[in-house]
Parts: sequence; structure tokens; C-alpha cells
Amino acid sequence: MGTPRRHPLRRRAVQLLGVASLAPAVLLTAQAGPARAFGTVSAFGQHAEHEAITRAALACAPGTRSDGTCFEPRSLDQLAGHKGTFGAVGAPDTDEIVVPAAHCDNADFLAASGYPRDRADATRQLLTCIARLQTRFTEGITAAGGTTGADGAIAPGETDLTKDCTFTLGIRGRDKCEAIEGLGRALHGVQDFYSHSNWTDKAADRPLGKDNPPGLDRTGPAPLLALGTGRPPAASAVPADLTTGCFSLLPLGCARHVQHAGLNKDTGVIDPATGATSGPTTPRGKVAGNFDRAVHAAVADTRRQWADFRAALTAKYGKDRAETIGCALTHDTPARDCAPKG
Repeated sequence: MGTPRRHPLRRRAVQLLGVASLAPAVLLTAQAGPARAFGTVSAFGQHAEHEAITRAALACAPGTRSDGTCFEPRSLDQLAGHKGTFGAVGAPDTDEIVVPAAHCDNADFLAASGYPRDRADATRQLLTCIARLQTRFTEGITAAGGTTGADGAIAPGETDLTKDCTFTLGIRGRDKCEAIEGLGRALHGVQDFYSHSNWTDKAADRPLGKDNPPGLDRTGPAPLLALGTGRPPAASAVPADLTTGCFSLLPLGCARHVQHAGLNKDTGVIDPATGATSGPTTPRGKVAGNFDRAVHAAVADTRRQWADFRAALTAKYGKDRAETIGCALTHDTPARDCAPKG
């Protein structure tokens, strides 16, 4: 796959997992225990929720060629993951699992006297997450340029998918893989926002408090997550009652906070073809269709992000080259299918 490189935002997978390379089975073991994001594996109470959301949003209809809005099967495998792999959308759960900004955690707030985090601090935490996702998005746009040569023609060595991409440990890959990684890591945080926040939620029918924060009952895509603009949202655009969950490895680290465990809608069954949901398993997910609403918002925003990604390609590379690049990212045999115009 190439030589190791330093990457400013890829975290310490070697320190976290203690090895230079990991087989999928070892990575799965590292995920054991309570989920802290939409699931990335089909084990430990998870149902590969990130994969299912991404497939429901971006898969081409069976047997059809991509028109640029959807991904053909082998290319989608790299973005969404497939059996035994995490894919680009699952990569943060291999090497950024304890990085709150990668999952939009720790932007918790409750309008109650004595709450340990004020609105301004919660908003700063959320904007840190959004800035990180914008950086990932931009990394993908930059890498995508390498899928074509200076003449605008497809670079076969940079777009070949004979072998799966590698999306962890900061290892440099083919430019198609690097572009898909930037997009996938951004999508992970976007999808987690809906699971980890109260954006689409309704509260349970009991008194509000840190164990039952208010729900905003909104739909996606959230204007806050317009990653393609390259600009942070204004702090004033963050709803006053917006909260995500506090996550800590310390037993009492979030004792006085709205907690991830009580707010998340991480796990349940999602049909990867339609996005239909069933069997939510978390307390908040079981309330008033909250799991279903979070999933449908995540699917809608995943489509929005890919549309914005294509628009950003056009802004950076021009219409004709951007169309060739988009073809290279979505087609399984771009050297055959993606001849440049002109």
C-alpha cells in the first residue's frame, strides 16, 4: 500500500492497539464492550450500522452503472466496509475511538442550575467536531485530484481496487483510497451526530433532566453540518437546547452530565437497501421512534455530503476534470469507464 506517513489528524492507533498492523479479528476484539457510536461490526450488540446507513444512502441499484450520484459495489465496499472490514466510514472506530471530536461527543448541555458545562463550552465542543469533519472532507477533495493525471486521464495505479484499501495507522494508500478515506471519516462524524445528539429526538414522557434531556424533534440534514462550505457555523446557529452525550473512560467522569449511554441511538437493525429500521436496543433509541429518526437523518445527510463533495470537486478542479474524478471514485473499473471529455 505504500510507505508510512505522518498525518496531522490520524490518532495513535499504534499506541491504542499496541501493534503496527491488525487483522480484522483483532480489531473486532478491540471493539468489545458497550458501543459508543453507530456500530461498525456485526458483533457485540452492533449490526454494522454505519455500513448499512452508507449503503442505504449511496449504493447504486443492483446491476446498474453509476451516474456519479451512487457508488458501484466494489467502490462502495471501500467506503462503507464489507464483511471483515471497517471501510472508510468505520475507520474512526479503529484509531480515533477515544477522540471525542471524531464522534461529536462531549458537547453536552442542560439548561438546569448547577449543570457542570455552560452553553458556550458545549458549543465550542460541537464546533471542534465540525471543524475536524471539515478537515477530513477537505483531505478527501485534495487526494481525489491524484486519481487523474496532468492530462486529465485516469491514473490506473491510483484507482485500482484489486486489493482493499487500508484506512488506519496513517498508511499512505492509492489516491482513490485516500479520497474515500477523507469522505468516509467525515461521514462517520456526521452520522454519529444524529445518534449522539438530541437533534432528531423526542424525550421520554417523564420529567426532563440529565437522564432525560429535551429532544429537538428536527429532521436532517442539519444546517450546522454543511461541511462543503469550509466555514464553521456561527455559534448563534447552535440551538440553545442542543446536546450530545458526555463520554469518558473514567467510571464517574460523566456522572453529573447528560451521558452518552443515556442519549445515544447507536444500535438496532438497518436495512442496507432501504434504510428501514427495526429492533432499537438503546434506552433513548426505543423512545418514540428515536432510532428510526436518527437513522433517516443520517441517511439523508450522507447523501447531502456526497453531493457537496462533488460540488467541491468542481470548484477545485473545474467541471470536466471533476466529472472524471467523480467517475473514478464511484466506478469499479474507472480506467475503462471514465475517459475524460474532450
